[in-house]
Amino acid sequence: MSQFTFSFCSTCGSTLRIITEDHNLKQICIRCPYQNKIFRPIRTGKKFMKLKEVDDIIGGAKQWENVDSTEEKCPKCSHPRAYFMQIQTRSADEPMTTFYKCCNHTCGFRWRE
Repeated sequence: MSQFTFSFCSTCGSTLRIITEDHNLKQICIRCPYQNKIFRPIRTGKKFMKLKEVDDIIGGAKQWENVDSTEEKCPKCSHPRAYFMQIQTRSADEPMTTFYKCCNHTCGFRWRE
């Protein structure tokens, strides 16, 4: 499986293309005359973006207070009951979305239908 990394031109910011010229590797810009010889292999470590924390938009931390429970099996821990609430998330001519939360307090898994 090949892995692609991108380098960018320090002059104009465009993507640099890697070409072979006289058995040497070179980076060239596709928009301006910038060129850069590659003397050693380009290696980068894996870097993962840090995901920002997202707040619940519907009701916040108190959204599951005073909701009813029903007989719905949790897909994670197989507990037989789950809290539920229905919210109109799409246009009015489409059905409401049902959100579930496992009643097992050690699980607390959330899903929707």
